[in-house]
Amino acid sequence: MRLLSRPHWPVDWPLQPVPRTRWTEQRPTFAEARPAVIEAALKRAEAKPSGNWFVFAASRDVRADRPYGATVAGIEFVAWRDRDGGLRAGPGACPHLGAPLAQAKVDGGALVCRWHGLRLDACGGHGWRTLPAHDDGVLAWVRLDLVGGEDPLAEPVLAARPALKSCVDSVARVVGVCEPSDVVANRLDPWHGAWFHPYSFTRLSVLSTPGRPDRSGEDDTFLVSVTFRVAPGLGVAVRAEFSCPEPRTVVMRIVDGEGAGSVVETHATPLGPGGDGRPRTAVIEAVLAGSDRPGFAVARAAAPALRPLIRRAAARLWRDDLAYAERRYRLRSAGRA
Repeated sequence: MRLLSRPHWPVDWPLQPVPRTRWTEQRPTFAEARPAVIEAALKRAEAKPSGNWFVFAASRDVRADRPYGATVAGIEFVAWRDRDGGLRAGPGACPHLGAPLAQAKVDGGALVCRWHGLRLDACGGHGWRTLPAHDDGVLAWVRLDLVGGEDPLAEPVLAARPALKSCVDSVARVVGVCEPSDVVANRLDPWHGAWFHPYSFTRLSVLSTPGRPDRSGEDDTFLVSVTFRVAPGLGVAVRAEFSCPEPRTVVMRIVDGEGAGSVVETHATPLGPGGDGRPRTAVIEAVLAGSDRPGFAVARAAAPALRPLIRRAAARLWRDDLAYAERRYRLRSAGRA
């Protein structure tokens, strides 16, 4: 097959040539990235109900053969699978003498404490009660009513997703010295993408914003045109929207172009203070990528090999973006002093 020259590149191919542009020659975006717009969008997100639900892990990380220990907002808990594979969660300390149940053994869908053999299951006992937990197929959630302080909801507030059987999903996790609001504010600033992440994004333009501080409702989204770099000189051009279904989540959804319907969910989960007294926040990001092209079936079949690559790419972006979020936290903290 004869290779096509770039002037004759097929317009219907998802990969398109990307002209080389010096980083400093990009169109500046500082005038458009108005702090008032970002802060207003953040405040609207924080006013939405969460039902006291917090993402704490990827679903596949909570296995049937061993418990999973976690901490959210300083609350230690343990998660495990029952006999039917259902997600369960409960306090992390054994009610007998406080042994760490993250080190317990899972037997027949119950936890067996390694210190003295106390058996705990979904029914609880000995003053120990399970916590509401939810598995959405990609992420594991726990409901902590004392932490959230809101009216509880039966299930987390979830954004629409592509069908799991038709996409490749991957979950990345990184931790920063900041608060959840700093992570959400970072994602509600799409203008920094091509400047701060030139290795991943180019030709980024914010087409529309919520605009007014009092705007709310279904149209409270940012619409962006951007090209994702996938190889030297090649990229995939899409339109994507950013929105917040609840206070600690920002969803990017591709609405036009290759992979339309695919989403990236960024969840900011407070972990509690670190040893230095400063807050720690886990960024747990789920990528659900799909395509209606027939060849995407090959990608789904190769999902186990693709997940680490997707996870590594997301972690790289967030290593940079956490510098942004942590800087925002430090400046805000200095203002409080």
